[in-house]
Amino acid sequence: MSDTRRRVKVYTLNEDRQWDDRGTGHVSSTYVEELKGMSLLVRAESDGSLLLESKINPNTAYQKQQDTLIVWSEAENYDLALSFQEKAGCDEIWEKICQVQGKDPSVEVTQDLIDESEEERFEEMPETSHLIDLPTCELNKLEEIADLVTSVLSSPIRREKLALALENEGYIKKLLQLFQACETLENTEGLHHLYEIIRGILFLNKATLFEVMFSDECIMDVVGCLEYDPALAQPKRHREFLTKTAKFKEVIPITDSELRQKIHQTYRVQYIQDIILPTPSVFEENFLSTLTSFIFFNKVEIVSMLQEDEKFLSEVFAQLTDEATDDDKRRELVNFFKEFCAFSQTLQPQNRDAFFKTLAKLGILPALEIVMGMDDLQVRSAATDIFSYLVEFSPSMVREFVMQEAQQSDDDILLINVVIEQMICDTDPELGGAVQLMGLLRTLIDPENMLATTNKTEKSEFLNFFYNHCMHVLTAPLLTNTSEDKCEKDFFLKHYRYSWSFVCTPSHSHSHSTPSSSISQGILLSFVDNYQTAQLLALILELLTFCVEHHTYHIKNYIMNKDLLRRVLVLMNSKHTFLALCALRFMRRIIGLKDEFYNRYITKGNLFEPVINALLDNGTRYNLLNSAVIELFEFIRVEDIKSLTAHIVENFYKALESIEYVQTFKGLKTKYEQEKDRQNQKLNSVPSILRSNRFRRDAKALEEDEEMWFNEDEEEEGKAVVAPVEKSKPEDDFPDNYEKFMETKKAKESEDKENLPKRTSPGGFKFTFSHSASAANGTNSKSVVAQTPPATSNGSSSKTTNLPTSVTATKGSLVGLVDYPDDEEEDEEEETSPRKRPRLGS
Repeated sequence: MSDTRRRVKVYTLNEDRQWDDRGTGHVSSTYVEELKGMSLLVRAESDGSLLLESKINPNTAYQKQQDTLIVWSEAENYDLALSFQEKAGCDEIWEKICQVQGKDPSVEVTQDLIDESEEERFEEMPETSHLIDLPTCELNKLEEIADLVTSVLSSPIRREKLALALENEGYIKKLLQLFQACETLENTEGLHHLYEIIRGILFLNKATLFEVMFSDECIMDVVGCLEYDPALAQPKRHREFLTKTAKFKEVIPITDSELRQKIHQTYRVQYIQDIILPTPSVFEENFLSTLTSFIFFNKVEIVSMLQEDEKFLSEVFAQLTDEATDDDKRRELVNFFKEFCAFSQTLQPQNRDAFFKTLAKLGILPALEIVMGMDDLQVRSAATDIFSYLVEFSPSMVREFVMQEAQQSDDDILLINVVIEQMICDTDPELGGAVQLMGLLRTLIDPENMLATTNKTEKSEFLNFFYNHCMHVLTAPLLTNTSEDKCEKDFFLKHYRYSWSFVCTPSHSHSHSTPSSSISQGILLSFVDNYQTAQLLALILELLTFCVEHHTYHIKNYIMNKDLLRRVLVLMNSKHTFLALCALRFMRRIIGLKDEFYNRYITKGNLFEPVINALLDNGTRYNLLNSAVIELFEFIRVEDIKSLTAHIVENFYKALESIEYVQTFKGLKTKYEQEKDRQNQKLNSVPSILRSNRFRRDAKALEEDEEMWFNEDEEEEGKAVVAPVEKSKPEDDFPDNYEKFMETKKAKESEDKENLPKRTSPGGFKFTFSHSASAANGTNSKSVVAQTPPATSNGSSSKTTNLPTSVTATKGSLVGLVDYPDDEEEDEEEETSPRKRPRLGS
C-alpha cells in the first residue's frame, strides 16, 4: 500500500507499563476467514511480514487519542496501540471499527469500561443513573465538586462518565478560571479543593482531557492547582521553577513553532509526572498509564521532527566542534545531544539505527574527544552519557573509529585513552563516573560482541590495537602504585595529570636495591591505602581479571612481559580488604585456567609467598580473606594441579601444616606424596638396561634425535608437546626446550645415569625439579631450598640433601633431554609397559 495515510507504528504495553515498538507498516481492515470477522491487519513495510492480526471484537473498548492514536486491550494484560502517520488514516480506520461495533465515529471510546465486579450492578441500575450531573462551576461548589471527583476514582464506569461530562461541558477551563480567582482572593480552602479536583481529573487517565489540560493555554494553571497540596504547610513553587529556573534554551534557533511547542509541552508534562504527582505505586497500577503514553508519543514525534531537519543537526555539530565556541555554549550543545540521545530510545529499531549512523557520520565521536577532555564536570558527565548510548548501540562502530584514529593520532589523544584517563582522574569520592566508564570499557573489549567475517576478524584486530596502544594507560596507576621507582612515578603523574589531592611520594624506608624478583611488604607505598586510590585499583583489577578470562594470549603475553601478577600481589598488603581480595581474585582466575605456562611463571617467581603471608597475617580470624585464600588452595588440590601442588608442599608446608581447621593443606601433602610414590613405582618398573641406554646413546643417535625434534608433531596422543605460547613468544625467564636439549646432549657424555644433568658453566641452567624462590628470587626465609647443592656445600638440611633423590624418583622416568610441563601427564599413559623413549619424529 503506497499511500502514507495508513502508515502506522504498532506498539504493545509491556509489564513495566512502557510502550514497546513492534515495527512500522501499513494497516488495512479486511474480513479474515480464520477469525470469522473483520480484522485489523498490519504488514511490515520492510518485508511485508504480518506485524498484527487483530479481530475487531464488538465488545472491545477502542480509544482514539490525540487524533492519530487508536488504543485497545485484547486480553487482561495485553494492550495494543496504532500510531498513524496522518490523521486521515486514523479517522478512516476508526470509522471501520465504529462501523463493526455500531457506534458513531464522533465518539472517542467505543465501549464503556466495565470490570467484572460492577457488571452485575450496572445491569440492574436504571438508565438515568449512568449520567453524572456536574455541579455548577462556582466557588461555593468546589467542595462538592472535589467530593464527586474523588468518589468516582474507584469505579471505572463512573470515571468514564465523569470524563465524558467534563469534556462535553468544557468544565476544565471553567475550573481553571476559578483557580485564578481563588489565588487573587487568597482563598486557601478553595485552592485546596482545586488541588483535589485537578489531581482527580489526571487520575481519570483520559487522553482527551490531557490534551485540554496540557495545552499552552491551560498547563501552567494546572501546575498552579497542584501546588496547593493540603498536606503541605506552605505551597510549592512549581510554576516559578518552570518559568524562571528551567529556562528553555535554543542551542540553535528552532524555526518550527509546532516543534517548539511540543518540546515545551513534553518537558512540563514530564515534570508533572516525575515531580508533582505522587509515585504510582501508591495508587492503582493503571491510573497514569495514559499519561506515560502521552509523554512517550510526544518524544517519538520530537525526535522524528529533529532528525528530519538535516540543516539543524549539521549546524549543531559545526558549533560543537568549532574551537571558537565558548564553554557555556558548548555545554548547552552537549546537554542538548544528551537529551536528544535519551529521546531516541523511543524510536523503533530501524529508525534508531539510522539516527545513530547519522550522528556518527556528522562526527559525534571526535566531538566527544573534545568535550570529554574539558574541565567542566557537567560537560564531562553529559559526554559520558552520550558515549554510553553509542557503545550500547554499536560497540563495533566505536571500535572501528578508534582503530582508524590510531593511524593518524598519538596514543595520548585516542578516544579510548581519553575515556581511561577520565576513569583514572574521577574526583568523585565514590568513583561513580569511573564505575560507569569501566563498564563501557568492558563492553568495548568483550570478544562476545565482536564480529567475525570472512575478510577480517574484529577480535584479533581490535585486541592487538588495545594491547599496543591502550593497555599501558589502563595499568599505569597499578604499576605506579606497586613500584619504588621514583622516575616511573614522576612520569606517571606528569603524563596522566592526576587530579587527586594527594601526591605520590616514594617510600624511603626501603632500599632501591631490593631484587625485582622479591616481593617485599615494604613495596606497598603509603598512598596506596588511600581509599579513593584503592577503589580505582580495584576497578582496574576487575577489568584485568575480565581480560584474563576472555583474552587468552594477549593478556598472557602482557602479564609475562610486565611481571604483572607480582605487582598485583603487592596489593595483598593493603589495609583495604576489598583491594586485597581483588588482587587474590586476579591470581585465582589465572590459576583457574590450569595453564602450565602460567603455572611455571607462578612457581619460578615464588608468587604464592604474598598469598601465604596474607593468610598467616590474617591469623585465626574467620573472614572473607581467609575463605578466599583457602578456596584457592582447595581448587589446586581438587583439580590436582601437580606442578603447583609440588611447589606449595616443598616450599611452604612447614608454615601451613599447623592449619588444621580445614584439611586442604594436609590434602595437598597427601596428593604430593601419592604422586611421588607413583613416580617411584614407575621408575622401578623400567628395566635397568633401558634406564642406562637413556643416557648412553652415541653422538650419532643424539644428532638424529636433534633433527627429529623439529619434525615432531605438536600433538601426541592428545597432549601438547610444547605449549604454543612458548613457541610464539619465548621468555627470558624460561630457556626454550631446544636450548635444554643441546645442554643435556653435551652433559650426557660425562654424567652418571643416576644423577640429573646440570650445567657447570657459570650461570648455567640446572635441570633440577626446583620450585624454590631462591633460584629466581634471591632469598626466602619461609621456603625450603629445593636446588641441588654444590658438591662442596656443607651443613645442608636433611630435606635439602634428600631432595635430589626424590626429584630423581619423580623425574626418573622422564626423558632427560627436555623439561616441560606435559612430561608428567605423558607418564600416566605407560603404567603397564616399559618406558619408551618419546617419539622424536614420525
